[in-house]
Amino acid sequence: MTTITLAQGDITRESADAIVNAANSSLLGGGGVDGAIHRRGGPAVLEECRALRASHYGKGLATGKAVATTAGNLDARWVIHTVGPVFSQSEDRSDLLASCYRESLRVADELGARTVAFPAVSAGIYGWPMEDAARIAVETVRATETSVEEVRFVLFDERAYEAFAGRLR
Repeated sequence: MTTITLAQGDITRESADAIVNAANSSLLGGGGVDGAIHRRGGPAVLEECRALRASHYGKGLATGKAVATTAGNLDARWVIHTVGPVFSQSEDRSDLLASCYRESLRVADELGARTVAFPAVSAGIYGWPMEDAARIAVETVRATETSVEEVRFVLFDERAYEAFAGRLR
């Protein structure tokens, strides 16, 4: 059974087999978690992302999908990049957000990762309301069959931490 834990802080400072990146579809870095992971991970992460773009992902990574690269200078073996949906008032995209967690865990299983650190996917610049992002993340991880032993949600601030803690109680 997978243990779910919480941490408040900077996901790039975590130690885990795999760290999940809330990437943009280009895979070439961006703002928020994505930019931080690329900066801390160093050139090896970007190099592998460029290679992915040159091969299987010429148009970029689709929303809800996940793919792995080296973790470079991070304290992890891999970075699992997943593209979360932008929040919409007029269209329910919850299934795409849930898919980010399922697909990331599927990739983690393929890699043999036992510990995975997740950010709150889509809850930053993509505008997903934190309470709902926490609900979808926790429910999806709990419902997904995986060999991952520990899923750690690494939340940047107290508001995010409390939203996730409320879902775990």
